[in-house]
Amino acid sequence: MSEEIKQYDVLVIGCGPAGMTAALYTSRAALSVLILERGVRGGELLNTAEVENYPGFPSIQGPDLATSMYEGAMRFGADYAYGNVKAIHPGQPYHTIETDTATYQAKAIVIATGSTHRLLDVPGEADYAGRGVSYCAVCDGAFFKDGKLIVVGGGDSAVEEGAYLTQYAKQVTIVHRRDQLRAQAILQERAFANEKIDFTWDAQVQEILGDGQKVTGVRIVKKDGSSYVEDCDGVFIYIGLLPNQAGFDDLGITDEEGWVITDENMLTKVPGIFAAGDIRQKKLRQISTAVGDGGQAGQEAYNYIQSL
Repeated sequence: MSEEIKQYDVLVIGCGPAGMTAALYTSRAALSVLILERGVRGGELLNTAEVENYPGFPSIQGPDLATSMYEGAMRFGADYAYGNVKAIHPGQPYHTIETDTATYQAKAIVIATGSTHRLLDVPGEADYAGRGVSYCAVCDGAFFKDGKLIVVGGGDSAVEEGAYLTQYAKQVTIVHRRDQLRAQAILQERAFANEKIDFTWDAQVQEILGDGQKVTGVRIVKKDGSSYVEDCDGVFIYIGLLPNQAGFDDLGITDEEGWVITDENMLTKVPGIFAAGDIRQKKLRQISTAVGDGGQAGQEAYNYIQSL
């Protein structure tokens, strides 16, 4: 007997803020909706100890906000399933989605798989994630008022976020493995002119140190092989993001780095396939922008289905 293929109006891939918002908008519009997630629902919210910049909540724990969003996304009858997307086959009126556990069909797809921070992969990084190790200055900078911070990286993000952190920190040291930055010239000029920013060249963070509760310093190794311990209150890592693109590489909807390209309505070049949140080719990746993307994608998915 052949496998029964379940059909939906909308299939949302990813259960972070963007995916949950898209599911909320489409299910509330009386469409049949499935949220498909390969991990734990909530996305990057689960890695955020405290959120202070999401409208409506002066302060809320990331996992608590994830739970509230999930409850809201499911209240209009959306379904939820675990699954790792292996391939998407475009079609009309239905696209076919193959996962490692089942096959689905949907008239519209919202890709909201997000991104993953490129890790330093050094001792202490995982132990102190959310306890002094961060990948988002906008999210966590305010927790380090008058602190001493280490920023790892030399590109646009590292330099921009390092400058942002000087609003709170008394000192920011940018540690870069080369002898010059890769950031845009204007960003470099601003950083060099900022009295709160200094630089450690030809060096890498070899280990992140702590007292069991929070970060207390880093071990830095220089190009010549010498090493030393630098005291600090936090470490912000900006060595790149990796798009979670597995499963739709063959659609031709990404740029050379794997980020999904959309128009302002979240539509990719494949009719009926939308993208929202951190997986998109964009500059600012925040909870609020993911929610905005998800709402737009949900509404546009509804409009697309109505046009079929």
